[in-house]
Amino acid sequence: MTVPEDFRERLIESIPSLRAFAVSLCANSSRADDLVQETLVKAWANYQSFEAGTNMRAWLFTILRNEFYSQMRKRGREVEDSDGSYAARLAIHPNQHGHMDMADFRVALSQLPDDQREALILVGASGLSYEEAAEICQCAVGTIKSRVSRARTRLAEILKLDRSDDFGPDRSAEAALTMPTSRRVG
Repeated sequence: MTVPEDFRERLIESIPSLRAFAVSLCANSSRADDLVQETLVKAWANYQSFEAGTNMRAWLFTILRNEFYSQMRKRGREVEDSDGSYAARLAIHPNQHGHMDMADFRVALSQLPDDQREALILVGASGLSYEEAAEICQCAVGTIKSRVSRARTRLAEILKLDRSDDFGPDRSAEAALTMPTSRRVG
C-alpha cells in the first residue's frame, strides 16, 4: 500500500490537534492517546476514501469523534469508579494557582451538555471555524454558534465569572470563554 507523501505529512501535522480534542472528550490522557492512535490507524487504512483538496482536519476530527462515540456505546454498560473513591486516591493537589483554575474549568466543562461541550472544544480549544465544526458535527453553522454561545454563558455561570481574565492566565480557558472577534474560514 503506497500512501501519498502529502497525505502522510498532513496526517502527522494533525496529531497535536487530534490529541487535544481527544483529551477534552475523554478527560484521560491515556484513553485519549488510544483514541488518537485508533483514529490514525483508521485514517491510514482508509486513505483512499479521503478526497484530495478537501479539509483533512475535519475528516480526521470526524473519524475521532465517531470512534469516541463508538467506544462510549461499548462502555455504556460498564461502571467505572462510580463513587469516585479510586480517583480521589489518585488525585494530586495542584501546586500552582493556574492548575487549580484549570481543574475548576475541567469540572465546569464536564457539566455542560455533550453537544455544547463538543462545539465549544472544537471552536474554542481546537481553533476550528464554525463552519468546520458544523461539518464535523453534521449540523448547521447557526446551531454550532448557538451551542458555543450557550456553553460559554453556562461556563461563566458555573465558574461565577464576570469576565475571562477572572479565570487566570491560561489561554485554553480564555479561548473557551471568549467570543472570537474574527474567525478564519477553511
